Amino acid sequence: MSKLRFALIGTGGIAQTYAQAFQESNCCDLVGVADINKNSADSFAEPFGAVSFEDYKELESVDFDAVIVSTPPNTHPEIAMHFMRLGKHVLCEKPLCLSVAEARAMLDCAEETGVTFTMASKFRYVQDAIQAKSLLASGVLGEIVQFENAFTAKVDMSSRWNSVSEVSGGGVLMDNGTHSVDIIRYFLGPITEVLALETSGTQNLQVDENVKLLAKTRAGVAASVDLTWGINKQLPNFISIYGTNGTLHIGWGESKYKLNSSPDWTVFGSGYNKVQAFKSKLENFRNSILEGEELLITPSDALASVEVIEAAYKSLNQNLWQPVVEKTEVVSK
Repeated sequence: MSKLRFALIGTGGIAQTYAQAFQESNCCDLVGVADINKNSADSFAEPFGAVSFEDYKELESVDFDAVIVSTPPNTHPEIAMHFMRLGKHVLCEKPLCLSVAEARAMLDCAEETGVTFTMASKFRYVQDAIQAKSLLASGVLGEIVQFENAFTAKVDMSSRWNSVSEVSGGGVLMDNGTHSVDIIRYFLGPITEVLALETSGTQNLQVDENVKLLAKTRAGVAASVDLTWGINKQLPNFISIYGTNGTLHIGWGESKYKLNSSPDWTVFGSGYNKVQAFKSKLENFRNSILEGEELLITPSDALASVEVIEAAYKSLNQNLWQPVVEKTEVVSK
């Protein structure tokens, strides 16, 4: 099997899972690493025998096929398009970028240069999610009525770039919400309307920390999303799907469904496996380039994620709620 040679830019937290995925993959090699912290780049590259640099432009001296961009999102367009113009395929971490205009520029550049380009969003590659989508397609749950997604862990974001709006473009809605939007679109298709509500935070961040998002799909299904960095709800499931014939849960440790006609749950998966998802993501990207396999996340999907998140922030910032006017009737005695 021909191997695809990757370079990776940015050795922060998300890159550590890429390291594990490369170690488990038989068809993807890491040959180059760049990070503004040269010591971090050196340490990351050493187990792979990869070369390391402080400036990502120095990677031009390395023979590789594709690049993973895992830096903060405000840097994504510049870095991604730099490598596209060199003829390198680009797998760009989410959030893809900070605006729809930037996203369109990235897609246009990929089309002009003829390279493969898409957004790296892990949940489409979780095996339980793939199995759940097949179950829905089989019609076992009947017509889908409601969809719920929750990412609700307490995380200290006070000293991370994610809470610097100029770098991140937003808070939990931008960060985890990008996953949520892609999950909804994966299962239900295009999103046509969104409503976002921010509640008070616990960390005094300059970005949104607790957000409720409602989305309506083209198929007419209502999806609700619960996003927080400030509350540890310890929910067993991160996706719940309710149909006319039954219910399906995708959990962190177990996935299952139950039909209305049955008293018992049917377990179909062992939950979320992060390294498996990253390995599958790398290999799908490799297979799309070398074997013509369809990308699970296409460039159009990547653009749509930015479009939906941009619309959600407009809703959040404009407080788009319909007021309810209560009238008190006084009855004279």
